[in-house]
Amino acid sequence: MANSKRILGVDLGTKRTGVAVTDPGGRLASGIELVLADNLSGFAKKIMELAEKYDVSEIVLGYPLNLNGTKGEAAQRADKFKLILEWLIAEKSQDITVTLFDERLTTSLAHVYLNQTGIKGKNRITKIDMLSAQIILQNYIDSKRENR
Repeated sequence: MANSKRILGVDLGTKRTGVAVTDPGGRLASGIELVLADNLSGFAKKIMELAEKYDVSEIVLGYPLNLNGTKGEAAQRADKFKLILEWLIAEKSQDITVTLFDERLTTSLAHVYLNQTGIKGKNRITKIDMLSAQIILQNYIDSKRENR
């Protein structure tokens, strides 16, 4: 992570999408927003607005593979979303990379964390997707650091 631009993490949902971003040094992920949209294009436009706002060099998209490593419907949806993001990036001539990152069991881990904190009800619903995005992004950062 030689450059100091931030990385955006995305946990793509069907109605809600959690978003996280790193600090400028790219070491720590923080959940920042819950994005609501009706379709992939709507989500992509909002993600691109956040990418510009936070001056990111990379978008890490959670890749929901099945436990056995195969692609299901959710992973195919993530593939389509990645293509839409890449098209929007090219259209604006931006230098942003979109990376798919295995997110298996991330939502389960987010539920465990929220259980430990005692967050319940509507508050829990709004936090689960952001926390999942934060976990995906932090796992990605940590894996890059370990692979140096």
